[in-house]
Amino acid sequence: MPDKKAPERDAGVLVIGLGRFGSSLALTLDRLGQDVLAVERDERLVAHYSGRLPLVEADASNPESLEQLGAKDFGVAVVGVGTSLEASVLITGNLVDLGTPQIWAKAVSAEHGRILTRIGAHHVVFPEADAGSRVAHLVSGKMLDYIEVEDGFTIVKMRPPKEMQGFTLAESGIRKRYGVTVIGVKSPGLEFQYATPETRVSANDLIVCSGHAELLERFSARP
Repeated sequence: MPDKKAPERDAGVLVIGLGRFGSSLALTLDRLGQDVLAVERDERLVAHYSGRLPLVEADASNPESLEQLGAKDFGVAVVGVGTSLEASVLITGNLVDLGTPQIWAKAVSAEHGRILTRIGAHHVVFPEADAGSRVAHLVSGKMLDYIEVEDGFTIVKMRPPKEMQGFTLAESGIRKRYGVTVIGVKSPGLEFQYATPETRVSANDLIVCSGHAELLERFSARP
């Protein structure tokens, strides 16, 4: 007889911990129409978010609690607990034991992150450190938004330097001269337009560029 296939896991997201990181994540997922279930053991937070989110009051560091709430049926789990290293590690370990396909875990330090990775977390995020790095780039130059994707590859939104204003991208030769790529242009009152060599940039436009972080920092420093 053929082997019975294991039931497919639901595409929903289990969010454990409703601190600033976890609550923001869960509320955003819910607003985007994702199936999300939040788990929180603090009764004050449970009362605060009750009615705003699908929510269960439980201690996820207890493996029996996770089993009872059906954690094994979720394809993605996010451990938003960061203030208690012990709880964070226990919860992540419980999810690993359940065989959760994708485990995202919040870390508050490099050491915390290494532990989470070693016990089986698939993705470790550093919200405070990432936010600090992003804001540092924004306050130090003309960048209006900054997203580092991976290995230094970055996307930024910024005002165009004077040498671009009034010229097409082909005429200004930004990619050849600075090693960055203009992805698109947002003119006041108009929709975002993907860039072509014929795209003309004005002083009031916003440009979205991609490239290595160091090259973008150098480019954004142009007058």
